[in-house]
Amino acid sequence: MTQSIRSKSTIKKTIMNVAVLALMSTAVAGCNRGIKPIVNDPVKLVQIAQPISVLQPVFSVDVGNKKASKKDPLSIQVGYDNGQIVTASRGGDLMGFDKAGQRLWSVNVGDEITGGVALDAFSQTAVVSTRSGRVLAYDSMTGARRWQQQLSGSVLTPALITNNRVVLSANDGFLHGLALQSGQSIWQFATQVSAISIRGTAVPTSLDDKTALLATADGRLHAITTDSGLPQWSRRIGVGTGSSEVERMSDVDGMPIVDNDQLFAISYSGQLLGVDLASKQVMYLNDIASLRSLAVNNQQVIATSLAGKVAAYDRNSGETLWESDELAYRELTNPVMIGNYIAIGDLDGVVHLFNPATGAIVSRVQTKGALTTLQTQNNRLLTQSTTGQVAIWQLAQ
Repeated sequence: MTQSIRSKSTIKKTIMNVAVLALMSTAVAGCNRGIKPIVNDPVKLVQIAQPISVLQPVFSVDVGNKKASKKDPLSIQVGYDNGQIVTASRGGDLMGFDKAGQRLWSVNVGDEITGGVALDAFSQTAVVSTRSGRVLAYDSMTGARRWQQQLSGSVLTPALITNNRVVLSANDGFLHGLALQSGQSIWQFATQVSAISIRGTAVPTSLDDKTALLATADGRLHAITTDSGLPQWSRRIGVGTGSSEVERMSDVDGMPIVDNDQLFAISYSGQLLGVDLASKQVMYLNDIASLRSLAVNNQQVIATSLAGKVAAYDRNSGETLWESDELAYRELTNPVMIGNYIAIGDLDGVVHLFNPATGAIVSRVQTKGALTTLQTQNNRLLTQSTTGQVAIWQLAQ
């Protein structure tokens, strides 16, 4: 079913070479003008023989992204909770929409937004972070600003809103817990800062009602109480090998997944971990490298690799069920489950729908601009491209 593609170690070395050249260019201008890293062309898409209708468009809107560039394509995620929608652009524009796509309000935060929107429909709160390290909270129904807080570093991913706390992971290695109602700093937790890492951090997630799970650039997962910031446990996931700091990068940038008392996480250095939380025992450790979050269903864990491979593993044993390289080198997003299908986006704004039983692509939908992150909720798929195009699709009945 699959074609041969370059190994994970080869792809990792290619990315490392690019990072090394970038570092060299800042130190010695012009010294690498004659050196070009190996770049693999994205594979051409093959027409689906008998496509089926999986997703129906709900609405799309251009929220603007004039500050974005190909050299700095930060992911700006849509805030979506219980029908409320809040979008953000790199230029600092926030917009609130109802579930039908009607715009309710629009404000500008006065700075570049570096992460996405964290949205809590119960408290009607939308939280964003900026390049200068400010965290701002807005009323998600009216757009009125409630509070702002200055952090020691910028935040590149959406916050976690849980248990009356706003939990954030800053790029200077500090984890923060703010009061949801006032923005007051309640706790900070310092983690080890790597000398070199991939730009970006994993979105914090809930381990349980009282505990947040945060991944850091040194390849670790930290379980921390949300009310007081007390560490519960820490575990190394990514283990980089090699003679240089670049080769030893072990970032965990994909959000860990907690599902039915099992934990799944994946690292840039090439480890996919499955843990039984009840027994606290490792179920398996597979060899695949990624900076994207995983997806899970009742039987599988699905990953997209650095090379654009899509792979499905048995969620209990880690056994490889199928692999596909039909999207090799297409700069894939994280996979998500939508109904009975796996959705994955790419650099051309195409969302591919896979049959999880066979690994075959059965449907596609198109938006504008490169996609970096997919989200699903209540049988809806949400995307925002690097060019600022927000689109929402409903699972076909």
